[in-house]
Amino acid sequence: MKIFETVSSTREHIHALTDKHKRIGFVPTMGALHEGHLSLVSRAAIENDNVVVSIFVNPIQFNNPDDLEKYPRDLEADVRLLQPYLKDDDIIFAPSPAEMYPRPETHQYDFGTLANVMEGRFRPGHFNGVGVVVNKLFRIVEPQTAYFGEKDFQQLAIIKCLTVIEELPVQIIPCEIVREPDGLAMSSRNVRLTTDYRSIAPMIYQAISHAAANIDLGTPLELKKIIAKTLNRTGLEVEYVEFADETSLQPVKRWNESDNIRCFIAVQAGEIRLIDNVKCPKQFGR
Repeated sequence: MKIFETVSSTREHIHALTDKHKRIGFVPTMGALHEGHLSLVSRAAIENDNVVVSIFVNPIQFNNPDDLEKYPRDLEADVRLLQPYLKDDDIIFAPSPAEMYPRPETHQYDFGTLANVMEGRFRPGHFNGVGVVVNKLFRIVEPQTAYFGEKDFQQLAIIKCLTVIEELPVQIIPCEIVREPDGLAMSSRNVRLTTDYRSIAPMIYQAISHAAANIDLGTPLELKKIIAKTLNRTGLEVEYVEFADETSLQPVKRWNESDNIRCFIAVQAGEIRLIDNVKCPKQFGR
C-alpha cells in the first residue's frame, strides 16, 4: 500500500490506476480505526480493483473544540490495522488540515430538512463541515463506490444528498453497524469511555432495540419517554431519542405514517457522546 499526505501525490497515483481502467472503492475515515472501519475496507477490497482509505480528522465538522482536541489519533496504529486489507497499489491518504484547507472554507450547503433534525439540531454546522470535506475527498479520489457505516445514518442521507447537489458520479454503499459482543455500536470514541460508563453503555442498544421490536405497545412519544427514562436512571443522559422515517428522517407521530421507521438516539456518557440507531420491524410500521 502507498501512503500519501498530499493531494497531488494521491491524484497522480489514482490517475495511474484509472489509466489502467481500475475500479476505485473509497472508505473515508477520521482514523482511530476499529473493526467497523475494517469491515468497510474489506467490502471495498472485494468489490473493487483498488481501495483508497482516507484518514483525516476534519476540524470543520466539530462544533465542540474540546472534542476535536481529544479525538484519538494514531496513524501508525491505523496503518498496521489496514495492512492486511490493502494491496501494494492501494492508497492511504492522510493529509494535514493545511493540505485540505489551504484557505478558509466558506461554502454553505442546503441539505433541506435532512439537516434540521436530530444531529443537525444538536450540532449546528456539523453537516455542512461533513459535506465540504466529503465533496473535496470525492473530487480528489474520484471513486466509483464509497462505503459508509449506518451508525451515522443521518450522515449517510446527507452524503447521498451531497452527490445529487454536486452531481458526483459515485455510488454510496451503506454498510450495517458493527457492534461489540455486548451490543455497543463500535465507535472511535468508545476508547475514551471510563470503565463505569463502558459497563452501562450497552444499555443504549438494549433500550432502543427492545422499543423498536415492541412499538405495538405504545405511540412513538410514549416509547421515547420510556427509553429516555430507562437510560437516564442508569447515569447516562439522553440528548434525543426519535422515531423517524428512514428516507426523509422526519419524526413520526403514528406508526402508520411510514413503512420504514428507524429509532435514533444520542446519549452523553460522561464526557463522551454516543449515537446509535435500529430499524423497526416493517410489519409494525404499517
